[in-house]
Amino acid sequence: MSDKVSKELDPRWTAQVTDEMKTAIHAKATDSKVTCAVLRKYAEDTGVPYKVAGAAADMAGVRVHNCDLGCF
Repeated sequence: MSDKVSKELDPRWTAQVTDEMKTAIHAKATDSKVTCAVLRKYAEDTGVPYKVAGAAADMAGVRVHNCDLGCF
């Protein structure tokens, strides 16, 4: 039995995720992790809501760490 809990993704956000978003976020990751600040900057630079960027990261298999604001 795995200790990992599957995160449920909200379809309101996942419907807006593109393959390009997933690829770009994955490219910013190190060891399949990206900092909150990097993901926030990506969202701001591309004009997508934080929730959509977070969903894209989840769908790309990238974990967000060092998150202080709880945006993702």
